[in-house]
Amino acid sequence: MVTTYEDVSEKVEEMMPSSMTEKHQQEDVVTTNIERVTSKVPSGVFLGLGIACIAASASLALAGKTKQANFVGMWVPTILIMGLYNKLVKQHEPH
Repeated sequence: MVTTYEDVSEKVEEMMPSSMTEKHQQEDVVTTNIERVTSKVPSGVFLGLGIACIAASASLALAGKTKQANFVGMWVPTILIMGLYNKLVKQHEPH
């Protein structure tokens, strides 16, 4: 029975052609390096940036700059999703 990420990863690699396995390993190197760097950023930074963007968007909207307000407001979900991903990476890294 498959119960862990490692088990699933091994099963997927067994089923892939060798060319796909090589690409998968290259991707793992890239994502591992990105996750190593970004996991050092505290999760509160992403939440703070999200709240700051909400405040900036509201301020721009009140100032009548609706296009700029919408532009800044669209950053909020992206920043919060990046924070969520950051949190998940921290929970799954070996201690």
